[in-house]
Amino acid sequence: MHRIEKKTEKRMKENCGKIENILNLALDATREEREKSLNLDVGYDVADDSWEVIVKFFGTTEELRQKLSERFPEEQAQIGIYNLTNEYAILRIPQPLVELVASMPEIEYMEKPKRLFFSVENGKRSSCINPLQTGQGTSPTSNLTGKEVLVAVIDSGIDYAHPDFCNSDGTTRIAVLWDQTLDTVYERETINLALRQESEQERYAICPSRDASGHGTHVAGIAAGNGRASNGRYRGVAYESELIVVKLGVPRETSFPKTTELMSAVDFCIARARQYGKPIALNLSFGNNYGSHEPYN
Repeated sequence: MHRIEKKTEKRMKENCGKIENILNLALDATREEREKSLNLDVGYDVADDSWEVIVKFFGTTEELRQKLSERFPEEQAQIGIYNLTNEYAILRIPQPLVELVASMPEIEYMEKPKRLFFSVENGKRSSCINPLQTGQGTSPTSNLTGKEVLVAVIDSGIDYAHPDFCNSDGTTRIAVLWDQTLDTVYERETINLALRQESEQERYAICPSRDASGHGTHVAGIAAGNGRASNGRYRGVAYESELIVVKLGVPRETSFPKTTELMSAVDFCIARARQYGKPIALNLSFGNNYGSHEPYN
């Protein structure tokens, strides 16, 4: 690796930083070294020894195409261009030409594509949640699932019929749902009655609370979804917890909730946690910025 880093440092000086570091590193690595990495080989096509790269360039796509044709008349047929907006393009370039293309004055910057992952799955791994959920032994930091803990979600509501918020027998995991927009509190029994209905129309006749934006449902899934909709693959953090949900009120059209409604929601959740005699973790994904943002002297 030290050898590759030295070569990459030299290459960066030669191309004046127009090529991103990880692409420089990939160009200096052997094919075997790239294949062992999750990132270095992304964008490389072994069949025709070419790279798919993203470039920021000056001018129009047609002007770039013309310049490439003039600079590489024999290899032009091997260079593919897919136009994006705002002077960006995706190029497919034979590996021997990558640095030569990057050195053109029309090219401002070049980078390789990156591998994408499912955000929830990657987020749990990056946050070190997986070892806490699957740890073995009697350690207090092992096998933490949220059992006997309340998770409160103060947001835009929740799709209470989503499988991730239901137990295996079809009953709800929601202890209570307060919909401020309807000025109504729906207890567990009411939600269960709604879930037993055969049609969505009958269900919402009993518990008409809806999550119009889907934001609250998404947040609740990350915090406490049990993964039933994905056969356990995309579980949230506290997947065996009970939920307290507050759909914040919207007092008038095109308006977000007020801090007074937020304070009432927090008070409601804490009071219910005391009533149930359980610890509570409260998630709030609404917010604002108040006051001056000038740095202190």
